[in-house]
Amino acid sequence: QVQLAESGGGLAQAGGSLRLSCAASGLTDSTFAMGWFRQAPGKEREFIAAIKWANSATWYSASVLGRFTFSRDKAKNTGYLQMDSLKAEDTAVYYCAVTFSTTWGLGSVYDYWGQGTQVTVSS
Repeated sequence: QVQLAESGGGLAQAGGSLRLSCAASGLTDSTFAMGWFRQAPGKEREFIAAIKWANSATWYSASVLGRFTFSRDKAKNTGYLQMDSLKAEDTAVYYCAVTFSTTWGLGSVYDYWGQGTQVTVSS
């Protein structure tokens, strides 16, 4: 059973930084990728970043490319989302998720989810 727990959310000023963590348990050698999603009030969930668990290959949405960096520590079963140059529009609940599917660039294939962590960016 895969379980995920996000941490590191909070309040930041525009232009500032935060680092989110996603601690996972129950991962296996079949774990293909971890992803980060976010959902702002009144908006649909947005798929923003993913990392291939085996080799750390990454993908980013256009909205965060160049500002966010996704890394992972395989030994600790933890993923990290470094968020720099934060903007007010980054305010959302951030969720991590895991997929065993090879089509890891599709948000719809992520099956296991954390509870989310709130990120608020003040302008």
